[in-house]
Amino acid sequence: LFDLLGIRGSNRRPVPASGRSFLFVCFGNIMRSAMAESLMKQGLIEAGLEDQVRLMSAGLHASAGREAHPWAQQASADLGISLAEHRARPLTAEMVQQADCILAMDFQNKAELLAVYPESQDKIYMLSVFGEGFWQYREIADPYLGNLESTRFCSRQLQTCIRNLMISLFPSSGRFMKQKVATKA
Repeated sequence: LFDLLGIRGSNRRPVPASGRSFLFVCFGNIMRSAMAESLMKQGLIEAGLEDQVRLMSAGLHASAGREAHPWAQQASADLGISLAEHRARPLTAEMVQQADCILAMDFQNKAELLAVYPESQDKIYMLSVFGEGFWQYREIADPYLGNLESTRFCSRQLQTCIRNLMISLFPSSGRFMKQKVATKA
C-alpha cells in the first residue's frame, strides 16, 4: 500500500550506473537469484561486457552446494541458459562487503538484508525496480511453492528486469537484450 501511494520510495531507488559488482539474493539460491545471475552473465557475454562486471548470487537461508531446483533448470533452459552447474551459496558478510549493489527479490529478503547488514543499506535494492507493468517495484515472488508455470513466469520477470538493468548500466547492450527477449517471448 505504501508503495502504491508513493510514500515509501526506497523500493524505487535505481541502481547507480557506476555499479560493477552485483549480488543477487533470494531465500535459498536455487531459483530466483540463480536465474538472475545466469541471465545477466549471458547478457554480459552477448554484449561483450563480461570482463567489466562481477556477478554473484546467494541465499539468505541456502543449503551450500544444493543444485538449482528442477523447475528453475527447466524455466532457464526455456530462455537459453543452463543452471546445471549452479550450486547454492549461503550469503556471507564478505559477499555483502564486496558487492556494489545487492539486489533482493522480495520484501522479506530486503528486510532481512537490512536487519542483518544495516551498514550496507545504501547498496540494497529491489531487482523489481527494473520490472515493467503492474509488478514493477513489487516482489518477484518465490516460485518454490508453486509449479513449473509459476517458475516460468518468474523467469520471464527476471529476464525483463535483467534486460532493463543491463540497458541502464550499458545503454548499448539494449540491442542484444531486446532482440533476445523478442525472440524468446
